[in-house]
Amino acid sequence: MPESIPADSVGLVSPATLHVDSPLKLDCGRTLSSYDLVYETYGELNADHSNAVLICHALSGDHHAAGYHSMADRKPGWWDTAIGPGKAIDTNRFFVVCPNNLGGCKGSSGPNTINPDTGERYGPDFPIVTVPDWVRSQAVLADKLDIQQWAAVIGGSLGGMQALQWAISLPERIRHTVIIAAAPKLSAQNIAFNEVARTAIKSDPDFHDGNYMRFNTLPRQGLGLARMLGHITYLSDEAMGQKFGRELRSGAIQYGYDVEFQIESYLRYQSTSFVERFDANTYLLMTKALDYFDPAKEFDDDLTRTVAHIEAKALVMSFTSDWRFSPVRSREIVNAMLAAGKPVTYAEIEAHQGHDAFLMPIPRYLDIFGTYMQQIAAEVAA
Repeated sequence: MPESIPADSVGLVSPATLHVDSPLKLDCGRTLSSYDLVYETYGELNADHSNAVLICHALSGDHHAAGYHSMADRKPGWWDTAIGPGKAIDTNRFFVVCPNNLGGCKGSSGPNTINPDTGERYGPDFPIVTVPDWVRSQAVLADKLDIQQWAAVIGGSLGGMQALQWAISLPERIRHTVIIAAAPKLSAQNIAFNEVARTAIKSDPDFHDGNYMRFNTLPRQGLGLARMLGHITYLSDEAMGQKFGRELRSGAIQYGYDVEFQIESYLRYQSTSFVERFDANTYLLMTKALDYFDPAKEFDDDLTRTVAHIEAKALVMSFTSDWRFSPVRSREIVNAMLAAGKPVTYAEIEAHQGHDAFLMPIPRYLDIFGTYMQQIAAEVAA
């Protein structure tokens, strides 16, 4: 827990809930008759509502992007390195909004919330949602906040895919899109990783076809394995080597099958802590949303045509050691925008941390990010 709130923190924050009674038709063919979106805001909305920034979270993220919920918090929100007074996303200049996506497990309508039509938890009956579905629900939130156009929509990984989809789906409602460590669609390898993770969850004897809450249990082993697999893909070999190497917990090989190497211990810890804070059905849903993301599919798989009607300026950033969403995938987005004559800035950051680099305080990354955001702030002030 912090002894005191850092000067560059947004401080103590509280989430809000938007209840929407109007139906939302989903890409899967089903309709949510009503739904909740939990979100946090940081900074102040200016007089003409032109300084609003939307933050889109990644697979295991949520609405708590910055600051602290209480002085007892062990750590701040998941993107506190980038959001706050004087930071890249400067809350002295921007009004920042971060929602928990539909299907999430931190308060927005999802598998672990009550289905108003039955009075019971949705569980596996919650419909599969897509990135375009999220954009539509986030647009409803923008309407309720009286934000007609975002100064920027920003996200990393799955959040970056949402930022791209915003620019494609609602071009008139976004002035800048910031796409970090993302891709225009998943590779077969990435879909394969997601399927292994889902299989681990569904194979757990406590999964009960997704109805584990009815049995007052959790598929801890399966979800933990999924997290271990995912975490390996988020880090680079160099990052794991620098942090753990081949260090042994006890200093000597024990010639057994228990945890011996520090990396094994770390993965076990990640597994155990994740199971207690995340929902297995949500993990299934989020990975499916990743798999299905493919905006060019509606344009005969032509990414240049897909981005042709984008009105937003773009910043695309990638990291050299990110093998989950490699720089090659970011350059696909950049090249399509250039071919379509769209204004786009691209930065490939030298970093050894792997995919998770977008969450870390890497000076070069934050300098480029901050400079671009300062330009947006100057536009707002002009």
